[in-house]
Amino acid sequence: MPVRPARPAATVRALALATHPAPAGAVTVVATLLAVGAGVSAVRVALVAAAVLAGQASIGWSNDWLDADRDRAVARADKPVVQGAVAPALLRTLALGSAAAAVVLSLLLGAVPGVLLLVLVASGWAYNAGLKRTAASVLPYVTGFGALPAGVVAAAPGRPGAPWWLVAAGAALGAAAHLANVAPDLEDDLATGVRGLPHRLGARVCAVVGAVLLGGASLVLVLGPAGPPTPAGWTALALAVPAVAVAALAGTARFRRRAFPAVMLLTVLDVVLLLAGGAAVT
Repeated sequence: MPVRPARPAATVRALALATHPAPAGAVTVVATLLAVGAGVSAVRVALVAAAVLAGQASIGWSNDWLDADRDRAVARADKPVVQGAVAPALLRTLALGSAAAAVVLSLLLGAVPGVLLLVLVASGWAYNAGLKRTAASVLPYVTGFGALPAGVVAAAPGRPGAPWWLVAAGAALGAAAHLANVAPDLEDDLATGVRGLPHRLGARVCAVVGAVLLGGASLVLVLGPAGPPTPAGWTALALAVPAVAVAALAGTARFRRRAFPAVMLLTVLDVVLLLAGGAAVT
């Protein structure tokens, strides 16, 4: 479909949608909150937020650029490229430019935090470039979201190491997000030759595994920090119950599109309650 002339405001809106704003925003918020909780200075918190947001934008734009033909083939009406609102060439330019910005912004934090934050960006690009079609499709999510909290914490004074439970929870949440994110598009993906791990497992198995990972991540975040669980921690576990239930039902048509928002919302709430409970993340 040719790109139709559009008003600047419409083009900006299309480009914003192509970043996949909900997950990009959730990841940026989580990184920013963790930076604050780790005692990172205000200037460096802003730098963390900018670096993560640039990286997430690059992943979203590269996804819509690289998947343009596939999305057209299955008539993905929610995609700006399919709507003719934006050209793949523009998405390619923006994806590469924002990736470069993410590199610069991340490394301004220092070599260790910078490289760790860029693991998430590289993982997202690797997934978009082809790993999504393989049995290792979950690997970029596990690696990238395990590295994210480690990179944020390393940006704190003294470059401390992130506690094991924070990295483990990040990796588990990443895997759960992958399974939930793919659930609504399993048939379209298979029709265009994408056969990642979720497609090989099947919708119902993915739903069960995703729910276990989501619940396990919440348990680790509550029980991992030193000392008994706080009231905020018990609240987090209570909130996890409905989110895990929705994830477990993602194998059914009714709940397929609800699982991924549930994972994102629970992740943000878990981090908010983790920090509210005074857990040390450094």
